[in-house]
Amino acid sequence: MPPVRPRHPWLIAGATTTLLALTPGTAFAWGAPGKSNGEKTETSGGQSGASIVSKVTYSGSTRGRGSGTQKVQPVGDWSPPACWYEPRSAQEFAQYVEGMYTDTVNTPGQHSYAKASVGMFRDEYKDGTYKNYNLGQKDKGNWWVSVRDEDRWMEPEAQACDRQPFWVENGATPPVENAVTPEVLAELAYNRIQLPTTKVTLTPAAATKVNLPTWAWLDQARFKEVSVSASLAVGGLTIQATTTAKPVSLKLDPGTTDAETYPGSGECTINADGSIGEPYATGKADQMPPCGLKYLRSSGDSTFKLQATVTWQISWTGSGGAGGDLPDGTFGDDQAVTVQEIQAVNR
Repeated sequence: MPPVRPRHPWLIAGATTTLLALTPGTAFAWGAPGKSNGEKTETSGGQSGASIVSKVTYSGSTRGRGSGTQKVQPVGDWSPPACWYEPRSAQEFAQYVEGMYTDTVNTPGQHSYAKASVGMFRDEYKDGTYKNYNLGQKDKGNWWVSVRDEDRWMEPEAQACDRQPFWVENGATPPVENAVTPEVLAELAYNRIQLPTTKVTLTPAAATKVNLPTWAWLDQARFKEVSVSASLAVGGLTIQATTTAKPVSLKLDPGTTDAETYPGSGECTINADGSIGEPYATGKADQMPPCGLKYLRSSGDSTFKLQATVTWQISWTGSGGAGGDLPDGTFGDDQAVTVQEIQAVNR
């Protein structure tokens, strides 16, 4: 059975029960797991119970768009942020906390300790350290709150943004890591890039023969640059970033050691027109394919699992002329290849 996602994930991190209580030092996450967290092209920002989803919005080749696509996988140990901090206006923050307080207090069967804890949290921002959610300074700054990626909310990395909501004056830099910047937005967009499935065209197509060079290629119309843009606009702050993935090479793994690849490394680089490899044509029977493979034994009654993996070069641009590179990404597919013995007739 999958873990139960708490209705208010910001109440306590790593809880194993559905009865939650706000305790000092526990993580506050603004977004609710299972909600959109901004993965729609329109800004949500509305309430769902007492939870407000992320203000970051995405457009372009994002997750969930079309069939036959998959998310890019970073090369190496790097991964996009599992949590981050976003600004909220004083009015939005006040509405959120008041809604959360009312929802908790009025929930039938809610433990008195949970009600008291949420009341303490409310008092801190309404009548304690801050006065009435800083509504009197609403034009001078914003509240910053933590958000967890809805797909990674149970990971330890998602608990790292554990600072309670804090106030930042306009023009000041939030004193936390992963505060939303153009680069952080670019990294979040990276995690939403959708890449086309990597099914290479082979000649021969239906079945190849032992010791027969097999040509492989990818169509430039299908394997072209894809981009995702992420933006955030709240409280007078507007930032944006676009992350672009460009295909640069195709790696062929024949699925058996009894095979050779062309070139020998199995790495086929991209052509000037954006294609990878070259279609077989009449008259090329005596040529070696620029991208392909040759099987040295039959697959028998089974098939070999050919794995074709495309490497994508990732770069980004953002507000204020910012930009740079992010780790390369890959995405690959398996496809079955039948290899037959060449039949000879003895006379």
